[in-house]
Amino acid sequence: MHKKDRIMNSRKFELTIGILGMILLATGILIYSASEPSRLITAQAAQLQTDLDEAMTLYAENCSVCHGLVGEGIGSNPALDNPGLAGTDSRTLDKIISRGLYGTSMPAWNETDGGPLSDYQIGVLSKLIQYGNWQETGDRVVNLGLAPKIPFTTDPDPEILEGLSDLPDGEELILGINVFAQNCVACHGPDGLGTSLAPALNDQIVRDKSFDELDRTLRYGVPGTLMAGWENAITVEELNAVLILINRWDQVAPGAIPAPEAPVPVTAESLVLGADLYAANCARCHAAEGQGTPRAPSLNVKGYLEETNDAALQQIVALGVPETAMPAWGDKMTEAEIQAIVGFIRSWEPTAPAVAEPVRGGGSPWWQTDDTSGTARGQGRQGKGQGPPQNETPPQDLQESPNVEPIPTEQVGVLAVEPEQGPGGNGGPPDWAGSGNQTDQNGHTGEERQASARESSQNWWEILDDRAWGLILGVMFLGVFSVIAAIFGLSRLPKPGV
Repeated sequence: MHKKDRIMNSRKFELTIGILGMILLATGILIYSASEPSRLITAQAAQLQTDLDEAMTLYAENCSVCHGLVGEGIGSNPALDNPGLAGTDSRTLDKIISRGLYGTSMPAWNETDGGPLSDYQIGVLSKLIQYGNWQETGDRVVNLGLAPKIPFTTDPDPEILEGLSDLPDGEELILGINVFAQNCVACHGPDGLGTSLAPALNDQIVRDKSFDELDRTLRYGVPGTLMAGWENAITVEELNAVLILINRWDQVAPGAIPAPEAPVPVTAESLVLGADLYAANCARCHAAEGQGTPRAPSLNVKGYLEETNDAALQQIVALGVPETAMPAWGDKMTEAEIQAIVGFIRSWEPTAPAVAEPVRGGGSPWWQTDDTSGTARGQGRQGKGQGPPQNETPPQDLQESPNVEPIPTEQVGVLAVEPEQGPGGNGGPPDWAGSGNQTDQNGHTGEERQASARESSQNWWEILDDRAWGLILGVMFLGVFSVIAAIFGLSRLPKPGV
């Protein structure tokens, strides 16, 4: 009887363990079922952010040149930051991007139609149109150095416009000039004299064409070129006014449609990069805050910043100033890096003093000192320059710079900077400076590399989330409980020979 009791107790114990295990398993399933919907939502949101991040880079590399910095549209190319497009279903957007639009400047982008993009890439671009943040997209375009280089609008000369009002059809001429200044100057240039993108319209050869031929070109565009049709982009009145302007341009004084200024686009990230590059490569001669030194004049002075536009600053940095201590940085830095420096210098303008106060010092560049430990403070990602000549020319602050017509002679030569050389003789941004969202040879952005570095530096227990910890602790509890139960069960078994 005693043996039977032990057997019954053992079975009861096993039954109790089984019931507890079933309860624990059922509880886990219920908890998982309750948390699964929120987990899916979180996972989908995270995947969407990953897709949008990829899409912003694709937009910068492929779409910004036609659709603008922040999807605002350029000329006859439509705006993508558009509620109507945002409400379009994904299949329609995928089809448009994949196959293009016949009769417009929108080409096919899918690999199967001869384009460069995969189905996945086209899908994430559709998500950008539907859910993207266009301000963040614009920042990505700027940080990658892919902002459209051409300013797209300008303001006509009001004095010339006033003089045109007395001519026959003067109001139409004025309207045509305003329309051209807002929509056409980017490609056809100031006063319609043409650019590398599009031919001159202010030309006798164009005026000799028939009115119908010009009207057809404006309405429907020219296939195979950047000239899109404007029939649905501007009103009939505006289109006719442009035709009148083209036919009577010889009656309009030069300078009616001036060249627009081209301010360098700036983001918080580009300002940080510009500050790092300036500190590493420019501060030795121009001082930490641009006050100037005996080696180089001040940059941080109101008169200079007000009179020198960003395009001129960029050209001075890129090309240098011959026969002065200002070298050319165009072969040592990327265009995005030079623009970052220009944007940083421009940020001084609101608080720039009226009178420059140069600091004492500056001294000779590192290659003329006893310090032989000068290591690179900048390593251009694309630069192949070998630095300035060893025999330095004395600074000449009043030198003419070729091809910089907007700058008065007395303003040229202001960036007397000498590059710091590093291994291989390359100048550019410091190795420790952030490279923004530019990709490395493996296709990883700076943010991804930083996140990967942070993850790799974490201990394994710091990576686990609450659910993983719950699973681990639950398994450990069951294991310990099972071992204790087994020991208890073994202790209750009868000894041999009893």
